[in-house]
Amino acid sequence: MKLTLSGRKKVVIYIVIALCLKLDLHAQDPHFSQFYANAIYTNPAFAGSTHHGRFVSNARNQWSRISGTFTTLSAAYDEHYDIINGGIGLIVTRDQAGVGLLTTNSISGMYSYQIPINKYVTVRAAIQGSLIQKTLEFGNYTWGDQIMKRSGIVKPVTGESPANPSIFIPNVSAGAVVYTKIFYGGFALHNITEPNQSFWNSYTVKNPIHRRITAHSGIQIQINKAKNAKNAQMISPNILFMQQGPFTELDLGMYYNRGPYIIGGYYRQTSENPDAFIVLLGLRREKLRIGYSYDATLSNARPGAPASHEISVAFELRKRTPKTRVRVIRCPEF
Repeated sequence: MKLTLSGRKKVVIYIVIALCLKLDLHAQDPHFSQFYANAIYTNPAFAGSTHHGRFVSNARNQWSRISGTFTTLSAAYDEHYDIINGGIGLIVTRDQAGVGLLTTNSISGMYSYQIPINKYVTVRAAIQGSLIQKTLEFGNYTWGDQIMKRSGIVKPVTGESPANPSIFIPNVSAGAVVYTKIFYGGFALHNITEPNQSFWNSYTVKNPIHRRITAHSGIQIQINKAKNAKNAQMISPNILFMQQGPFTELDLGMYYNRGPYIIGGYYRQTSENPDAFIVLLGLRREKLRIGYSYDATLSNARPGAPASHEISVAFELRKRTPKTRVRVIRCPEF
């Protein structure tokens, strides 16, 4: 589809706004549509909540038709250890906005503690520490006052450049999840201390990373009682709410699982506007699972940015022994 001039202008405006939001007081953390594929990114309390060690990687391309928008990569590992009655996790994330304009790298370590309430209900509580690196390629930006009106020649950048084009930021987060054999629900609070992320003088210019509040819940409903796992069927309604600064996000949807195959659909609302409808396909084969999701844009940015794509790959590295005391969280894997 060919964009009209008006359509192009709208798309450019949306992209400029989105890139600017990465730099001002309302900068948002990256997010994934497959929020259970890399569960410890959504909530650190999921660390060690399975019968095995697991390695998970995610790749997301936001608004894929437009080059140089947002690309997010993530890799994580977590496992339960009886000796500490909980799980340990490690996650590395890289988020790039624009063609190298703003890059955010982070590494996080977490510990979750398992608390059996009774034989049906379990709580896991977690703490997470992170180190974030943000790099701003200020010289790659082109500002309005650089462009000469008649000739179109781009002049060199004038004005104050960032005092620190690359900064390191310590961060702290926490979370908890409560679950039974069919229900799970949790709460996470990221960026608890709201650390300053200003590239200019950090003593006079304050640009905090706003706290990110996440609440999520769902149930697993068995449709049949097939003896063969290949014929087992299940549906799983889910809801996730997230708020960071003035921005909110609500995801409502459902998964259907039959044997190794998973299909799901989600509706996402951001603040007061419809954002996307998400279709998810998943496949599980023994220790390997692969997921793909397609975000169909519903907002006014659709003419130039109709879709986003996301892929997840996970490996189960080591099975737990029968003596393990871990209480597994039975929630979707994508």
